Amino acid sequence: MHRTHSFRYAAAAAGISFAVSALIPAHASAAGLPATASPAAAKPTIVLVHGAWADASSWNGEVKILRGQGYQVRAVANPLQNLTTDSQTIADFLKTVRGPVVLVGHSYGGSVITNAAAEVKNVKALVFVDAAAPAVGETNGSLSGSTSALNAPPSTLFDTAAYPQAPSGAKNLYLKKNVFVRDFAGDLPTNQAENLWATQRAASTAAFDTPSKHAAWKTIPSWYFISTGDRIITPQSEQRMARRAHARTTLFRGGSHLTLISHPDAVAKVIGTAARSVG
Repeated sequence: MHRTHSFRYAAAAAGISFAVSALIPAHASAAGLPATASPAAAKPTIVLVHGAWADASSWNGEVKILRGQGYQVRAVANPLQNLTTDSQTIADFLKTVRGPVVLVGHSYGGSVITNAAAEVKNVKALVFVDAAAPAVGETNGSLSGSTSALNAPPSTLFDTAAYPQAPSGAKNLYLKKNVFVRDFAGDLPTNQAENLWATQRAASTAAFDTPSKHAAWKTIPSWYFISTGDRIITPQSEQRMARRAHARTTLFRGGSHLTLISHPDAVAKVIGTAARSVG
């Protein structure tokens, strides 16, 4: 995510307004299934993909809620190394899942699901949670928005480290503590935010600079959850991506880039709506 590539953000289009679309009501019914099928068998599997500077545990709240509703749920590890290979890792996992899948991505995970879903046939719905949804040729780093907290000199944002077999010029990035607590996890208690900072996973600059090869949202029904308090991927940028994807959009008042941790019930509600549309 160096300055010359990942921090060139297009200015958000003037006049964009936030509109919350009506959620599609559930239309899958156990009554329409064969007598030998159980209601659980009719439900899609929900696969959750985390973003940068996080791990699969960021979905713990949603996993608990959705499993309590009878869904099979998997939160899988995102390598955070390169958009193309990260997406292939998730696609390979999806090939092991039987039946329909609702694929959910947070932050950089949105770019990953945008590409992974194009590689398999069983993904029936996409859910973007405070996430990027690139078009073909766009990079994740170009989609954070002109007023994003990440649009600052990299030296003020990140601690960097080399890693084995890195592409030329690539480095691992760790968010600095003040940036993580203030901008990344701004609606969480300070102690919790500091613990998450201490346990963050590094993300390679290559993950943010790799152009997207696919745009699965063009053909797969999509949902978008947007937090107005997100300072990492701005609501304006997310709204633009949601509009072009014709996504059913929920605007959450407040929150942060980690609303999936602070308000898992609100996020799970949108995921559940997407899941109930799969029939």
